Amino acid sequence: MKMMDHPRNGLRPPPLKGATPADRRSRIRGVRLVLQVLGAGTVSVVVASCASLAPTHQRPPLPVAAQFPGATANDATVGTAVAEIDWRQVFADPRLQRLIELALANNRDLRTAALNVEVARERAQAQGASLWPTLNAGISGSRQPTASGNTLTTYSAGVLVPAYELDFFGRLRSLTDAAQAAAVAADEGRKTTQISLVAAVAGTYLATLADDELLALTRQTLDTRLESLRLIRLRYDRGTSSELDLQAALSLVANAQATLAQGQRQRALDQNALVLLLGQSLPADLPPAPTLSSLALKSDLPAGLPSALLERRPDIRAAEAQLVAAEANLGAARAALFPSVTLTASAGTLSSDLSGLFKSGSWGWGVAPQLLFTLFDSGRNRANERAAEATRQIAVSQYDKAVQTAFREVADALAGRATLGEQLRAQQAQSDAEAARYRLADLRYRNGVASSLDVLDAQRALFATQQQTLLVQVAQVQNQIGLYKALGGGWSAAADRKP
Repeated sequence: MKMMDHPRNGLRPPPLKGATPADRRSRIRGVRLVLQVLGAGTVSVVVASCASLAPTHQRPPLPVAAQFPGATANDATVGTAVAEIDWRQVFADPRLQRLIELALANNRDLRTAALNVEVARERAQAQGASLWPTLNAGISGSRQPTASGNTLTTYSAGVLVPAYELDFFGRLRSLTDAAQAAAVAADEGRKTTQISLVAAVAGTYLATLADDELLALTRQTLDTRLESLRLIRLRYDRGTSSELDLQAALSLVANAQATLAQGQRQRALDQNALVLLLGQSLPADLPPAPTLSSLALKSDLPAGLPSALLERRPDIRAAEAQLVAAEANLGAARAALFPSVTLTASAGTLSSDLSGLFKSGSWGWGVAPQLLFTLFDSGRNRANERAAEATRQIAVSQYDKAVQTAFREVADALAGRATLGEQLRAQQAQSDAEAARYRLADLRYRNGVASSLDVLDAQRALFATQQQTLLVQVAQVQNQIGLYKALGGGWSAAADRKP
């Protein structure tokens, strides 16, 4: 470590002999100066907090309507926010709860999001360390020839505060604020990932239940069509049915077989997607699966007001944190236009003999303040300031987009909640009517009143209607899951605990 010039003898240390009162006073002054330099960090932090050039953060005005379209009076009632409701209260099915717990423990995306939070926090801590002076300690020695042909040997040891910046204009404070805001945004991103994961597991689990019911329906339809084909083939062999009837029956059987193969493939794909979300294979000791109609799911979720989404949705909170970071970076860019003040200080001992390095009379200290003002940089600092201002405007637009996207997602879910129930009732009525029609057509056919084409047409219409009814039922439950996700559910302290 290179020592500052000794205050008494220039480049040479004082004679190696007993210390005088002046030597002692010089040594004491050096130690006091180093302590004062260390204390300057606290002063600079206070100055920086008062001299920040970053714009004062103000939340942008709400870029959406004051109320959701289609919202009811119950939705606007102040109550427990969805974000405060534990996901276990929304998804009460034991099998689904076990799957979500496994996903929260093993999903790689969630694990990566948590590690990103840790990285952002450590970077914020590292940036915050720049507000304080760095204290180095070291010992060094050197040998060099002199003009007289001798060799000059020097040894030094001490402490050094290298180039400590006094943050008069808040540049370091602004960079620290930006790093801290980035850490907040990362944490909100983790919460967003958790919400999306819970909703994705619930949605994929629902898809597997629908696949199972659709496969059961397809197998039942295939058995019915095979029975009809058997009867039509017997009549065809006896000459009482035409080949047209036979080919129509064969077509319906092939259609059911193709639908069955498609359903089996879709079931395998949905199960693979569920395994990926869980981060492990499906355990063998899962609770039994319920039917789609008996799936326990909380449906009375209050939508609240759009303004409440600013506090509920972590993606909106992350966008606001990114805006805060952009504003802090703008403050740092503005501060770079002003002079920088740095301070280097050292205190230690210098000797031509290693054994005399720590003897009385060899101590010294030095201080080197520096004021640096940029005279010409080809407009670099100004360009950085303009870029930081443009970045802040981008962050404002991204925040507005996050709010508008959240508003649209909630409005879509509310529209689905208002209409899917009525659609399901109508679809179920049509399915019941088609089932009655098929029974009557089959009865008339067996009594020789109706043709086989009437039966086959009734079979085709019944199967299509039953499929559509099942899809609408799935859409209704998926819409409830989507509303839970859109309202920012499941990330609060109560819902964020690990299983």
